[in-house]
Amino acid sequence: MIRYIKEFYRFLKHIVESRQLLATLIKNDFKKQYLGSYLGLVWAFIQPLTFMLVIWFVFTFGFRTAAHGDTPYFLWLASGMIPWFFISNALSAGTNAITSNAFLVKKVAFRVSILPLVQIGSTFIIHIGLVLFLICAFLLYGFKPSVYWVQLPYFMLCTMLLILGISWLTSAIRVFVKDVGNIIGVLLQIGFWATPILWNITMISPKHQWILKLNPAYYIVQGYRDTFINHKWFWEMQNVTLYYLGVTAFFVIVGAIVFKRLRPHFGDVL
Repeated sequence: MIRYIKEFYRFLKHIVESRQLLATLIKNDFKKQYLGSYLGLVWAFIQPLTFMLVIWFVFTFGFRTAAHGDTPYFLWLASGMIPWFFISNALSAGTNAITSNAFLVKKVAFRVSILPLVQIGSTFIIHIGLVLFLICAFLLYGFKPSVYWVQLPYFMLCTMLLILGISWLTSAIRVFVKDVGNIIGVLLQIGFWATPILWNITMISPKHQWILKLNPAYYIVQGYRDTFINHKWFWEMQNVTLYYLGVTAFFVIVGAIVFKRLRPHFGDVL
């Protein structure tokens, strides 16, 4: 255990030392994804915003979902969907981080373990833009800035660490088993409906809610809503917080171990 903690520390140290290279790779990946079309960066925001507007329209005028307390349904919906977009997009991109950057993998002096972080960083740029949109939406609806907003970076960091750990695991296996990408896609579809994003967890019997809380995405989605709507600090969810941090530590350690052991064979397959 101590050995892997030291290895993770060296990884963090390498990130700090290679921050300029990492920033350049994130910038290049971001440009490659969004700046090659006519609308460019606009597409990065049109897709999630359009999806949220469609869901809002269906549940407001179709199913006629009522506001959640004093919070309009759109704000309640957006505060849950925006972190999910980050989780979904970052995990999908992170899973393909190695196979989509095969030319870098074959470079002897390049530390391949930062590639999932490049994909996560590129997706994080869009997430920041959507969070700013969410903040503006709350302000336009008449809500005042809250001191609870300062915990938002904490939930962002928690999300990134979890995705990094999972991406180390899935991206390494993806090199040898192409089905991993499809499996992640299916799991994300299930996860979207299994996470209380469109619906409130209070709809479930209290004795069964703990099952849904085993989903790590619940902690992040609920954390964003606690930040913007419920005005609760993350330490008030003590048990769920400890569970989430434990799951994150598990994936980071296991992901790092699997990635390190499979790394010498990447070049042979790619």
